Amino acid sequence: MAAVGGGVESCCAFSPGSGQCLAAAAADGRIRVWNTQGGGLRHEYVPSSHLSATCSCLSWAPPRRLSQEGPQKKKRRSEDATGLEELDLLAIGTAVGSILLYSIVKGELQSKLGGGHDNKVNCVRWHQESDCLYSCSDDKHIVEWSVPTGKVKCKWKAEKGSISCLCLSPDGKMLLSAGRGIKLWDLETKEVYRKFTGHATTVSSLAFATIRPPNDSQPFDGITGLYFLSGAVHDRLLNVWQVRSDGKDKNAVLSFTLTEEPTYVDLTSSGDREDPVKLAVVCRDGQLYLFEHILNGYCKKPLLPTCIVQIATSGRGTDTRPVPILAAMFCTDRQSILIAYNSVLQPIIERVMLNTTESHICLVRDIQMTVAISTETAVTKVKTPIVTSGVEVLAPGIPGHSTSIKPALTKSRKSEDKRRKDTENESIEERLCAMDIDVMKMRSKSGLPQTDSFAVLLVQGLESSDSSILNKVLQTKKDSLIKATIARLPVAAVVPLLQEITKRLQGHPSSASLMVKWLKTVFTLHASYLSTVPDLVPQLGILYQLMESRVKTLQKLSRLHGKLFLLVTQVVASEKAQDISSVNQTAKLVYEEESSEEENSEDDLMADHESDENWEDEEEEERMDDPKMHIDKQISEDSGEDMHTGNESEEE
Repeated sequence: MAAVGGGVESCCAFSPGSGQCLAAAAADGRIRVWNTQGGGLRHEYVPSSHLSATCSCLSWAPPRRLSQEGPQKKKRRSEDATGLEELDLLAIGTAVGSILLYSIVKGELQSKLGGGHDNKVNCVRWHQESDCLYSCSDDKHIVEWSVPTGKVKCKWKAEKGSISCLCLSPDGKMLLSAGRGIKLWDLETKEVYRKFTGHATTVSSLAFATIRPPNDSQPFDGITGLYFLSGAVHDRLLNVWQVRSDGKDKNAVLSFTLTEEPTYVDLTSSGDREDPVKLAVVCRDGQLYLFEHILNGYCKKPLLPTCIVQIATSGRGTDTRPVPILAAMFCTDRQSILIAYNSVLQPIIERVMLNTTESHICLVRDIQMTVAISTETAVTKVKTPIVTSGVEVLAPGIPGHSTSIKPALTKSRKSEDKRRKDTENESIEERLCAMDIDVMKMRSKSGLPQTDSFAVLLVQGLESSDSSILNKVLQTKKDSLIKATIARLPVAAVVPLLQEITKRLQGHPSSASLMVKWLKTVFTLHASYLSTVPDLVPQLGILYQLMESRVKTLQKLSRLHGKLFLLVTQVVASEKAQDISSVNQTAKLVYEEESSEEENSEDDLMADHESDENWEDEEEEERMDDPKMHIDKQISEDSGEDMHTGNESEEE
């Protein structure tokens, strides 16, 4: 039996039985199934809603024979003769409340269970005998599903807060649920049988270890002699509880000591009280802890591990680097163990025979590193800047604080003595008033916090993992404020900020678009520091895969957008052509300009001018007709001739 705890980055599970496969879900939304014998990738499933509904938990269905599926089974058996036909369904819990059932044999999504939860699914567990599935969520409810019909059989409220994990008893009659406390439920009546309290934080791991009575003649009801263990978030102890019929099971009977929070637990349950229980625990620090103990009642002192296993890779020279262990599972012989290490994107699965007589085992493996960062030239000269009187020097410390060191300037003693006398003569009230005035000047006119407080708040939120503080800072949309905050951020907080941005990029698209601004600013201002981080590639591998998946989707959407734009343009052009061909050419309105009136006025003037000339001609004709005017005209002509002849005689 195994129990998985932790976040999405450690969401992996070995298949039950002989452990033929390892299912791992990464932050990029893909679920990969690896073969434990050869280490090759067997299946890769990408949900259609992997960007908005990321995988939150995994659980294998109990192995069963698939000979009743018809002719398709014969084809699958001819393709795969390694015994994979015993495994079929893999339950995938999502962050939006739905549960996906993926078929390993068919290589496709078989069904989707919806309508049971309206929040993140934290744990999914299969019943050993019946076709039932149990799930818990942040919505405080436990849901019992019918796998053949895909509908909810029963749903009940189990906690006042969120429920983190579940575990079914070996006989399938009892169910453990855990949030802040632990409750044991009777599955027939859906009532609480026992309550256990002993963890200060949220429980993250649960596993049963059944011990049968020493004499087979005694009846075994599934409750007496039942042990289970539990681990919590930020808790370095793995507690073991005993369910008693007399009800004296308020405290843990014993505990195992760890160095970090457990993320994966596997154990071999013993069939007799004299057989020890072997326990394999993978912690968040990437180490494997092995325990071996006989469960026979109360133990006062916490038990130390019998063996600690660590994986390392050889570097240059004598330099070795640790490799994190993801999961571990005991083999059927109970002497060897399967270990999955490296990363979720490319796990390495190895079967190891362990010698528990040694307290510490370090397995050195040759793992090729993808990128090796090295500096070719070193800095040889350091130039000290010249500090002038107008320059303000900031003191080293937490960025964001306005502590400053003024440059040492030579001042006259007279000015210093005068300033001291002025301050000494002032009263306390005047000094307080002066301090209030300075404070008012330092306050901002607007109610928004300044860049100094933003940088300090961001560092505090990253160190304490306070979501409320991080939301206040990371919801800023002003580019200048984001740039100033990132510029004042300490170097040690750059990588934690990138991890927080990676988590928020998997959420709603509106928040993801805002996180792109922060991500771009971090890469722009702190590129020199990021290039010197040696283990940056495994830390930013999830971010790279997430960006790659989004870019691939964007290319398809851009092609579809271009095709639709061309179609819409052609439709609009054809409609315009039809409208032009159907236009009526007859004029519905005639407009006369003012030039026509001017031409009419000119015609009138010309007519008036012609009438004046006619009037003058008529006057001349009247004068000619008058006899008096005729005589005067003749006299003037005769006088003209005499003058002419006179002139001729003078010339002669």
